[in-house]
Amino acid sequence: RQVECGSGAVRALPAAAVSSSEGNVSSIDVVADLAGARVGVVGLGRTGLAVVDVLGAYGARIAVFDTREEALDDVRVGPGGPVVSAVAGSDEAVAAAVGEAGLDLLIVSPGVPATGPVLRRAEREGLETWSEIELAWRLQRATRPEVPWLTVTGTDGKTTTVGMLSAMLGAAGLRAPAVGNIGVPTVAVVAEGRADALAVELSSFQLHTTRTLSPLAAACLNVAADHLDWHGGMEAYAADKARVYARARRAAVYNVADAATLAMVEGADVAEGCRAIGFTLGAPTPGRLGLVADALVDRAWCADRRRAGRELASLADLAHLAPGGRADRLPAHLVADALAAAALALAHGALADHPGAVAEGLRAFAPGAHRIATVARGGGVTWVDDSKATNAHSARAALSGLPEGGCVWIVGGDTKGADLRPLVAAVRTRLRAAVVVGAEPDRVLAALEEEAPGVSVVRVPDGAPEEVMEGAVRAAGRLARPGDTVMLAPAAASWDQFRSYAQRGDLFAAAAARLVEAAGA
Repeated sequence: RQVECGSGAVRALPAAAVSSSEGNVSSIDVVADLAGARVGVVGLGRTGLAVVDVLGAYGARIAVFDTREEALDDVRVGPGGPVVSAVAGSDEAVAAAVGEAGLDLLIVSPGVPATGPVLRRAEREGLETWSEIELAWRLQRATRPEVPWLTVTGTDGKTTTVGMLSAMLGAAGLRAPAVGNIGVPTVAVVAEGRADALAVELSSFQLHTTRTLSPLAAACLNVAADHLDWHGGMEAYAADKARVYARARRAAVYNVADAATLAMVEGADVAEGCRAIGFTLGAPTPGRLGLVADALVDRAWCADRRRAGRELASLADLAHLAPGGRADRLPAHLVADALAAAALALAHGALADHPGAVAEGLRAFAPGAHRIATVARGGGVTWVDDSKATNAHSARAALSGLPEGGCVWIVGGDTKGADLRPLVAAVRTRLRAAVVVGAEPDRVLAALEEEAPGVSVVRVPDGAPEEVMEGAVRAAGRLARPGDTVMLAPAAASWDQFRSYAQRGDLFAAAAARLVEAAGA
């Protein structure tokens, strides 16, 4: 249906810059050039191993490098194999080995820091360095250039947006897997050659060494301080995020509420004809997608966008993502993610023949584990796992949808030196109490004492992972009242007490389920 949006003030779309070169075709015949080339691969995690497999299939002679000795066990080195040498050691030892290996090309995994010795050595040596994404894109152009990529970056919300985008394209009948930083190596999916389109999540790490990617549409959802030690500062971090827009061909999607993303679009070197498309939680003006009452509305792609908007979906289509399945508790950032995903999906012409694909995709979308997932209910209390909230920006987004005074917040861990006082000040009215975990909780405790002095705080002693989370859940259970939500949104990394954010979330879910079951019994 059409939605009347009112006249209002219409803000002119920012003019997209015009690329001075085509930029969407590889400068080399990558398939022919890989045969016999000596290629180094740094990092043998899931992505690095996928790169090794694909390079081997194209006849490259591969040298592998990792700081972990045990990682070398996953590759075969010797006569007749594509891997001709392997080196393990410290970052400095790996950098020295890279410089002495006589490589034609270096491919680095996302964990290799921009300011670290490996990339510094490669730069000094003049060694061409690619991300796995760059390799995947060049292979895509060489093998199936008709397959478009739709790319997403941002400090928070990337995985959710890419998952929603994949579901929308799937509802339109396309094979459009979610790949990239979401955990599925893009290069492996490209090598399979079965996709009709790719929904690609890109971290700033991956973008740093990506050179020629030319997506059909691209979005940066938001920018907040994160990974500054990896990049060397906020300016470098934002610059790498902005690379997502380079050579975009049809749409550069930005967040109206985040001026930094608009500045990125205005400064981007995009292809001629690329349009700037905004998304907003307010009523949209022409050139934007937004929210009118409970309707997600398009005024960017619909034919009559100057006078009215087209309803794409409703908040009811997102209710299953809210804590306890209640649409009135739907976090605002999930609505924003849905609008961004819709803006990207509509850039693909296939949705023109499937007007219900956005709503259908949102209903079908299931969030990844540890992302605002309701894991238990009992005694009127809802237990929500958002262990993926590893920084202040994402934790604030998670808590923003909860009612005043109705949250028992489990917070803490490796804060990576972040100042949590602005976060606590922003969410204090939502809090009934806070349960603090972490091997060194002083920074979190100080922020709570200073910015939320009336909130009850319980500190959980350091210990084994199971003991820490069991203690946190029991403390939260004592503090919660009927109607409350216990939210694990740590605003910190997990490494000080847990193997990963996944282990932290799994232990929380298991402990909450046991507590609810025991209370019921």
